Amino acid sequence: MSVMLLVRYGRVPEVARVRADRRRERGERVVVRTQRGSELAQVLDTLKTPPPDEDSEMVVLRDATPEDQFVATGLATRAADEFPAWESRIREWGLDLQLVDLEWTLDRSKQILYVLNERGPECTKLAIQAAAAGLGIVEVQPVSASGLVELPKAGGCGTGSCGCSQ
Repeated sequence: MSVMLLVRYGRVPEVARVRADRRRERGERVVVRTQRGSELAQVLDTLKTPPPDEDSEMVVLRDATPEDQFVATGLATRAADEFPAWESRIREWGLDLQLVDLEWTLDRSKQILYVLNERGPECTKLAIQAAAAGLGIVEVQPVSASGLVELPKAGGCGTGSCGCSQ
């Protein structure tokens, strides 16, 4: 029988419900599959009553190992080292964006750039420029002072294919 956990993940933290094979204690570290890839997460709670018909694509892959923690620390250092280069690229490409943070997914499949901006053409241009420069899979995630900038309820691309995360 599966359970639903509430977890926090990401450099600019997101909270989500994820399916798991068993209960976990608050504070335990797990590796979850998110829409972005594999990420290290912290358990906040086990939901006592899972929402009806909750079909979460996000699942706990495993308990976090010391190796996962080591890899996450190394990726955080790598992201910090890459920050100035990304700031330079954004300037060189003439984009009206302010980079505030970046991170790698635990599986190294994607780099997430957090930019102080609204969702729109500048985010799309950054994703396109990064792809054209052969910089791997880059997701541009706009943020504001209150957190992640969500997709509008109606309109917008909505697919995430433009480089802005869903």
